[in-house]
Amino acid sequence: ASPARSGDFLAGVAASNDGERVAAQMALADIPLKHFLDEALIPYEDDEVTRLIIDTHQRDAFAPVSHLTVGGFRDWLLGDAADEASLRALAPGLTPEMAAAVSKIMRVQDLVLVAQKIRVVTRFRNTLGLRGRLSTRLQPNHPTDDPAGIAASILDGLL
Repeated sequence: ASPARSGDFLAGVAASNDGERVAAQMALADIPLKHFLDEALIPYEDDEVTRLIIDTHQRDAFAPVSHLTVGGFRDWLLGDAADEASLRALAPGLTPEMAAAVSKIMRVQDLVLVAQKIRVVTRFRNTLGLRGRLSTRLQPNHPTDDPAGIAASILDGLL
């Protein structure tokens, strides 16, 4: 259901054409959100991360959207009911799989619209996330830690 990415093609998991991709998105949109709680992708007994997700999931927070499908959740996120307060209240009720699924059926414009509904302000050496400001954070790296490569990465990020 993802947009075409070279890594997906190399791994053999990419849709072979646009029609197949749209069909996958439509199938994903019809999956009830409750399904992600009822059937873990990795068995609870076999995976510590799955256990952490299930054990810390807050059903009360999930209740307002528990009746929705992935597609219905997308529509809810894009609607007026999804404001900052409701999104913050909902967060402990969502699993990473739910968030990933809905993002697969959203356009970039949809993702931007939903992201604008909530402020995530971080402060360390820089403050990021303030309303009305464009911010970026560079994390320069190079596979061989070559200083020239790192400098090129910084320059690329600043341009």
